[in-house]
Parts: sequence; structure tokens; C-alpha cells
Amino acid sequence: MVVKMEPKKAQDVWKDTGENVDFVSLALTRDNQEQAQEGIQEFADRSQAIIRSMRIREPEANLRVSIGFSNAAWEYLFPKADKPKELENFAGVKGPKYSMPATDGDIFLHIRANTQAVVFEVVTQYRKFLKDFTTVLDEVKGFRNLEGRAIIGFIDGTEAPQVEDAAPYAIIGDEDPEFVNGSYLFAQKWIHNMDSWNNMPVEHQDKAIGREKFSDLELDDDDKYKNAHNVASNTGDENKIIRMNVPFSDPASNVNGTYFMGYSRYWHVTKGMLQQMVDMSDFLLTFSTLKTGTLYFIPSRPMLAKIADGDLNPED
Repeated sequence: MVVKMEPKKAQDVWKDTGENVDFVSLALTRDNQEQAQEGIQEFADRSQAIIRSMRIREPEANLRVSIGFSNAAWEYLFPKADKPKELENFAGVKGPKYSMPATDGDIFLHIRANTQAVVFEVVTQYRKFLKDFTTVLDEVKGFRNLEGRAIIGFIDGTEAPQVEDAAPYAIIGDEDPEFVNGSYLFAQKWIHNMDSWNNMPVEHQDKAIGREKFSDLELDDDDKYKNAHNVASNTGDENKIIRMNVPFSDPASNVNGTYFMGYSRYWHVTKGMLQQMVDMSDFLLTFSTLKTGTLYFIPSRPMLAKIADGDLNPED
């Protein structure tokens, strides 16, 4: 079978980080498998209709949505269906000093738009079709910071592929033809000790990240710390992923963090990057606490249509 990568058939996995973002992690109740299977079929259909409706109602909002399933959810919801080749339960990664935990999650929603009202409306409507067979594990509201900077003050995404070149790094191709135009998403919530970070001289921060904070120019290798973030997280130009990280904050409570979102054509590329970060004790880990870490598969829109039609749960 000849298959073709067609980015227009993918969900929103390769561009537009968003101005206002909601990350929602859901757990299946596992009370009634048949009910959950029927519910996810309806949700797969309704979710796409809601997107189309909202784009008519608010055409300037630039609504983008991705919906994903973990390995555990896939096996529960679609036990008779094939699985993407690299979909697995993330088991965490460990290095000599730091580790990244694995946490539970079944269904993931990544919703972003120019206005918070549109994000609110989409999440509210989605809940109507998910609430009877899921519970909320975590919800985080992110935002685009001034100048597109991360919460730590550096420009985020400079080393990501140009948007015109991004799709092949994010979208599955002919290596897994049944799941073409899908993607692997790794979602991870970081909490930063901003008091510690902000007490560091800017020159120290520059060396820790590997770039000049204000100009965004990359430092010479000799001027970076050996565990600078852009060294520890770089596994080669051929191994790029699509990052859609955004800050989140409860400023009055001094809770500040980064929601890391890594979309990739190949899960092993992202996994290799995570392992290298802990092996090298990425400087970000020295003032951060990782709260979550879960792998999801993001089906293509045609596969969502198959889920809606019940094709992944054929009757005996």
C-alpha cells in the first residue's frame, strides 16, 4: 500500500503554539468498557464538529486542537485494533543525579486560540461528551509570554524547525502506513524555582541556557556550561521535534512553570532527548521539579473519523 504524508490530514501537531492554551489530562473511569467505547466514538465525531462550528463563530481566533490517547487508553478503548509501532507506556528516565517521572493519563486535550473565551467554550463543550466515562487528572492553562519568551525569560523555540519545514518532523509517514499523518506527543509539566533562577546573574543564565538572554544569539560552545540546556537537549539536526512549550503561572502564589509539549514523527527521538537531558544533568533540572510525563498518540483526522464510525471496534 502506497501512503503519503499529508499535513492537512493531521491534527494540529506541527504549528501554532497559541496565545491562550489549555492542557487537559483525563483518566478513563474503566467502570464500563462498552460505555467508554461508545462514548469515545461519539466524542471523536462531536469534537471535530465543535472545531468546525467554532471556526465559523470566531474565524479570527485561530483555534487549534489536538486529541491524543495513551497506550493504556488505546488498549482499553480499541482492544481489537492495531497499535502505532512506537506507542508504549512511558516508564520514566533516570540519570546519575536527576530523573523524569512517568505519570498516568488516558486522553489528552491540547487546545489553543487567540482568545481565552474560545478555549473555554471548546473545553466546556468537550466535557459534555467526556464526563460520563472520564475524570480530570490535571488541567493547566498556559499563555504566550511577552515576546514569546519562556517563563525563565529566554526566547523559546529558536532552534525548532521553520514552520514550512516542520511537518515531516512531527507527522508519521510511510514507516507506519496504517497510522500515517498521526504523531507522538510527550507532555510534561515543569515547576521552576523562580526565586533561585532570578537570583542568578544574567551572564550565568546565558551560560546555563546556551544563548544570550536579551538578544537570543547562541553562545560559542566554549562559553556555554557543559550541561547548558541547548547542549543537553540537542541530539542532532536530524532528530528535531516540534516543541509547543508555553509558560503557566499562579503569580500570587509564586507557582511558575513550563508545560513541555513535544510532537514527533518518531517517539524514540523524543525519548532519546529526554534520556540525554538526565544523563547530562541539563541545567534546567537544577532549579526545576517535574510533575508529569506521559506519552500519547495523536491520530490523524481520518483516523478520528474511523474511530467515530466504530471501525476500530468491529463487531464479532
